[in-house]
Amino acid sequence: MTTPEEAGQDLPDKGQIAQDRIDPAVVATLYIEYGEELKAFLIGLLRNGDLAGEALQATFTKAVEVGHTARQETIKGWLFRVAYNEAMAIRRRQKIHWKSIQKLAWSQSGSTEAPEENVTRWETVSRVRTALDTLPANQQRVVRMRIYEEKTFAVIAEELDLPLGTVLTRMRLALQKLEKQFDQKS
Repeated sequence: MTTPEEAGQDLPDKGQIAQDRIDPAVVATLYIEYGEELKAFLIGLLRNGDLAGEALQATFTKAVEVGHTARQETIKGWLFRVAYNEAMAIRRRQKIHWKSIQKLAWSQSGSTEAPEENVTRWETVSRVRTALDTLPANQQRVVRMRIYEEKTFAVIAEELDLPLGTVLTRMRLALQKLEKQFDQKS
């Protein structure tokens, strides 16, 4: 690491820091002296080189803007405090961003249907339910157990105390009748 003295520059004296703003050349000197050490510190805090670079840049921006308020003898500590605060601000923004993404993901219904598609789907569901009501009771029962209760044909046959073939035949006949009803309406 090159020190300011080796680079032909002096550290800022109290007169340079006491102005309204620090001279950018003085900030450049501070960067030369403390930049690598600050970046290593920020990488340790943020565990990300890009974010550490962002925090380092914000630290030296603050140094230009309000560095004149720091005392000469505590400038290094002041820079590390500002770097720490910038790192924590980045963490807070990341946390808020992550929570927003999670909230948005939970608020999405998972469906990207247009409103008219949703209405059409509900109309179709209503038509199917009405058509189911027109089926004979024994076929209706098999269809409802299979579709709404999600039971297998073997379980339906056992619960209704019917042969499996009879249950399958009732389902097939019900589907044929429903298909005819929908073909006629289309």
